[in-house]
Amino acid sequence: MSDREAGGPIAKLATALDERLGARVPSVIVGGASFAYTAGAILTFLLVFEALTGIALAAFYAPTGSDAWASVAYIEDQTTWGHFVRGAHHHGGGAIVIVAGLHLVQTALAGAYKRPRELVWWLGILLLMLVLAWAITGYILPWDQAGFWANQVEVGIAAGTPIVGDRIKELALGGNDYGNLTLTRFYALHVGLLPAVVTALTVLHIKLARRHGTTSIKSGPDAPRWPDQTLRDAIATAAVVALLITIVVSSGGAPLAGPADPATAYDARPLWYFRWLYELRELAGSAEQIAAMVAPAVVGGFFVSLPLLDRKPDRAIKARLLWLGAMAGFLALIAALTMMSFARDSSNTELAERQAKAEIHAARARYLAKTNGVPASGAIDVFTTVPMYTARTLWAKSCKGCHEDAPPGAPADQQRKGPRIGPGHGNRVWLAEFLKAPSGDAFWGRTKLGKDPDAAMPAYEATPEAVADMAELLYAESGAMDIDKAKQERGKAAFETACGDCHSLEEGVAGSGPGLAKLGSRDWYFHYISNPHAAVNLGDKSEMPRFDQDLTVVERDALAGYLVWLRTATAQDLAALGPL
Repeated sequence: MSDREAGGPIAKLATALDERLGARVPSVIVGGASFAYTAGAILTFLLVFEALTGIALAAFYAPTGSDAWASVAYIEDQTTWGHFVRGAHHHGGGAIVIVAGLHLVQTALAGAYKRPRELVWWLGILLLMLVLAWAITGYILPWDQAGFWANQVEVGIAAGTPIVGDRIKELALGGNDYGNLTLTRFYALHVGLLPAVVTALTVLHIKLARRHGTTSIKSGPDAPRWPDQTLRDAIATAAVVALLITIVVSSGGAPLAGPADPATAYDARPLWYFRWLYELRELAGSAEQIAAMVAPAVVGGFFVSLPLLDRKPDRAIKARLLWLGAMAGFLALIAALTMMSFARDSSNTELAERQAKAEIHAARARYLAKTNGVPASGAIDVFTTVPMYTARTLWAKSCKGCHEDAPPGAPADQQRKGPRIGPGHGNRVWLAEFLKAPSGDAFWGRTKLGKDPDAAMPAYEATPEAVADMAELLYAESGAMDIDKAKQERGKAAFETACGDCHSLEEGVAGSGPGLAKLGSRDWYFHYISNPHAAVNLGDKSEMPRFDQDLTVVERDALAGYLVWLRTATAQDLAALGPL
């Protein structure tokens, strides 16, 4: 007699496998149809929904460090319905976590983890873990500040795993640090491996669940799956879709922070369903690494072990209060930690200020990307596309402190030290005011030259008409095209008498004062910035440092062009350039 016929180990194994994996598919719902049984159908729909929206996004997405953020910004701001599709994909992932969690709780309450449904239960837990991993791999794909910095925390936790931690980090990063290989590996996981694994396990999970049928949670006559339960599935799914659309529209879609910048710190936060673990790490202090690894293992271990711990066949809730109470305790703790995390952030005013600045920064990046495009060098350089970026950056670094007024209340060492330079600098009005009071506060008044009566330039004392004529002469040296020839000629005649002893309009010639040939032109500014101590400029009377050794020719020329632009600019024109 064979072992199978004798009821030996092989026969027992075959019976157990048939009981759990057999092909029987009940066509009725024991106890009657119910909306409580719709979670599986909703999850199936959401997975298909995520696949479809993901395919649409992949058609525009570029998985490289230089192009990822730009492609997502393009989806958000320049493609038809792009922000809606991305928002639906983003919030659809959160919906899967919520529905899967409710499905898990409902299954536990019904006792549907007991024999012979252990495999269905374990597959459900595995699928939930894979969905969470799916979310992690997707969070970094926009290559923005939020995902970039959050992923560093996640990889750091994984890297702390004993024995295999370093190998995990190496596989995740694809090198010593974050780069193209990091992004492409997470992209491959998100759109290739994980969808294939989740799809296969979902099919198996559904097959086994159908094989065993529903675990009745109410008494009543059996009902056919079609149309009784199918109709309820459709209604519940439609309600979830309506709610999802409402959330997407009301929230404006999915967030997109500024381009990933390893050199700029960011207050990264994980997706909301990981906030409990984030808060636990905060509370654990120096033991955060242990807490981050042990807590998920304990929670996951409990749910995985539940069919082994609760082996009695009785499915009544009263008979399972110990295990259901433990589950409720875990879930309550997770909920409490999640709320504590959000509460901690909401009460942190400094964090709120930093987040507000980060939002402005992100909005600025998206505006520039839409208006000017993203440089081939990468999204982080989108800020260099602002008008006169190089010149304004150099001005802010090397010139602003001496030539722009400090904010009210600033200390003495931060006050302006030289002539004020801003919109209108070098135009007719500015020149006329300078001629009338060259040692005034707006001009040389704060310099040693302006305070030395023997060296300072005297005021040009003349009629308003004569001052205007002299200003026109000097304005003409800039190369401006809107010159009043009559005023220029009168000014030239007056110049010979009033100014010729100290100044010259011949190129390269200077007297006791600086030469004025091409005054206010790009060429004049370039040479003055290069070496203000040159004899044709201010010579040893200048307190301004020379920049021909610190700045390149291109940089000095850019600054000269900016100063020429200021001549015809207004305060509104300067503000319209936007921040750097």
